[in-house]
Amino acid sequence: MELQKLTNGHHQDFQHLEEGESPEREEFLPHKSDGGKPPQFTDFEGKTSFGMSVFNLSNAIMGSGILGLSYAMSNTGIILFLILLTCIAVLSSYSVHLLLRSAGVVGIRAYEQLGKRAFGHPGKILAALVITMHNIGAMSSYLFIVKYELPLVIQTFLGLQHSSGEWFLNGNYLIIIVSILIILPLALMRQLGYLGYTSGFSLTCMVFFLISVIYKKFNIPCPFDGFSNHTAENISFDGECEAKYFTINQQTAYTVPILAFAFVCHPEVLPIYTELRNPTKRRMQAIANVSILGMFVMYLLTAIFGYLTFYLNTEAELLHTYNKVDPLDTLILCVRLAVLVAVTLTVPVVLFPIRRALLQLLFPDKPFHWVRHISIALCLLFVVNLLVICVPNIRDIFGIIGATSAPSLIFILPGLFYIRIVSTEPMNSRPKIQAACFTALGFLFMSMSLTFITLDWVYGENRSGGGH
Repeated sequence: MELQKLTNGHHQDFQHLEEGESPEREEFLPHKSDGGKPPQFTDFEGKTSFGMSVFNLSNAIMGSGILGLSYAMSNTGIILFLILLTCIAVLSSYSVHLLLRSAGVVGIRAYEQLGKRAFGHPGKILAALVITMHNIGAMSSYLFIVKYELPLVIQTFLGLQHSSGEWFLNGNYLIIIVSILIILPLALMRQLGYLGYTSGFSLTCMVFFLISVIYKKFNIPCPFDGFSNHTAENISFDGECEAKYFTINQQTAYTVPILAFAFVCHPEVLPIYTELRNPTKRRMQAIANVSILGMFVMYLLTAIFGYLTFYLNTEAELLHTYNKVDPLDTLILCVRLAVLVAVTLTVPVVLFPIRRALLQLLFPDKPFHWVRHISIALCLLFVVNLLVICVPNIRDIFGIIGATSAPSLIFILPGLFYIRIVSTEPMNSRPKIQAACFTALGFLFMSMSLTFITLDWVYGENRSGGGH
């Protein structure tokens, strides 16, 4: 079967398997086939290497939520946090397995086409809308970091004590400049695989952030001199510098959403699979496992050393906590700059699945065209910039998006796709029961998250933040 080369991973109508064919075709494993080429997916011939794919998927997993993990640990204790982090990582890997298994049945690697195969056109629309909603929220969260952090970094570099209205210290102008000069050129790349180099650099910046957190643990004494001068509630008391191994308080409930959002990478899994060289399910699962394991280690080390630096004084945004100790610390200034670079280079990776979803929804049978490719990127960046500029506090919107789209992408949709698409296994088989329980867990998680957010609105509690 010849490969139909359709650039950017977009495809024409895929060929349904004939009745009687195995639901999971053997092209996942190399073998001889009638003396010709072994059958493969028909949507795209990928050229991206294993390593570049790991960089892209790891960059998709890595989000601004890493800044809130130390705070999450302060509300759970070290042991409970480790248990929760391990469970979420394992469940994310299992979710990728369900997606890849379903893709093997359909014979194409597009989230939207899985929705179409499982539930018809409404399923395709639902998948595209969930991906679009979640990734626009993620892009906005990254640009919000640029909006508020970049002016402070520039101000510190220039030695200015206070901003006096200079245009280059206006966050709204800065996000437009960053979007035009950095994000847009990367977003116009024809294939996601080309972003492997920028993804690798982005991950390097986050590794620098982790090393700095570890270094600061051994250079900041506890209790903190002058810490209570900044916030009246942060006064010294017994146990202030004592690590908790297991604790539960009113903020503990937000730890699960924070951790779940931190592992959302599922919209990027199938586009990366599409562009993978020598694509097999086992190879893509290995990429997912390596990426999730790498982020698991980074998340755990960041959370532990950040928490063991500030203990109960840890704030929802870790960098803000460092600023209270020494606002002019050169190392922390460099760390803030590294985080800015990392989140900026992540935006194009997150934009690709939205564009693919919109193309699947609006132009399913059209071949690649530069005008559509560029126009959608421009429109998306315009909408996200407008959202970040015009909405003063988008935290509640992110809460709703995260509470609905994250469990949908990690738990609900992969489980439902597997149940509906893999028809050769009876419903009482162990894989189907596991998938059904996995889906039910997603609905439970969604209900729990929405309940907590609603209670926050009703009673005015401060949420812990986070998000992907």
